[in-house]
Amino acid sequence: MVGATRGFTRYSASPTTGNTGLTPAAGSALSGNATLLDVIRGLNGSTTETVERGKTIFFPGDPAEKVYLLRRGAVRLSRVYESGEEITVALLRENSLFGVLSLLTGQRSDRFYHAIAFTRVEMVTAPATSVRKAIEQDASVGLLMLQGLSSRILQTETMIETLTHRDMSSRLVSFLLVLCRDFGVPSSEGITIDLRLSHQAIAEAIGSTRVTITRLLGDLRNAGLVQIDRKKITVFDPLALAKRFS
Repeated sequence: MVGATRGFTRYSASPTTGNTGLTPAAGSALSGNATLLDVIRGLNGSTTETVERGKTIFFPGDPAEKVYLLRRGAVRLSRVYESGEEITVALLRENSLFGVLSLLTGQRSDRFYHAIAFTRVEMVTAPATSVRKAIEQDASVGLLMLQGLSSRILQTETMIETLTHRDMSSRLVSFLLVLCRDFGVPSSEGITIDLRLSHQAIAEAIGSTRVTITRLLGDLRNAGLVQIDRKKITVFDPLALAKRFS
């Protein structure tokens, strides 16, 4: 299993002070323009946590004791099957909500996924008990949670589409296009993926090997489609990349 070492490095892990619940408003626990970040930060016991790259946030089967909102970095969610194969189901970007699915099912409150810090990440977390209480007290909290969850489901569907490509070069190109969309920063040269990605990390995300990814990225670079500088990948023209390997 990839990244099976759990390890939090908390820069600010003490509970948020001065919060007795959500910010009150007339007839609602939330103000009209409250964001999901406002909700999580406003819950009793909320904390800010950081996790170093490659460390596990939670394992499948762990108790669902917290809800997480990603503030910086990227988190990889994967499923581990009986065969030992580990498949990426989502690569979460900033402001993504996760760890809440098992909380909302009404079944056993344990984790379905293996959550790994794909990069160094910063998260705001809140106890599951506080989240449940907030949802019970105010339906608008549940609506915000569902909106955040729907975004996560769309990310999962995108990743599944990426992994359906049998040809590894097509799978890599599809993955790079997802990264351009979710983590891309426009520049004069094209779209730079704002993540430092090793060949091994890419291989683990799409079910390949480091040797294969090194070769395929070399092919893309030689074709003038990408540039790699200190583990940052720039795609010169995403449309040209998509057309060439469609």
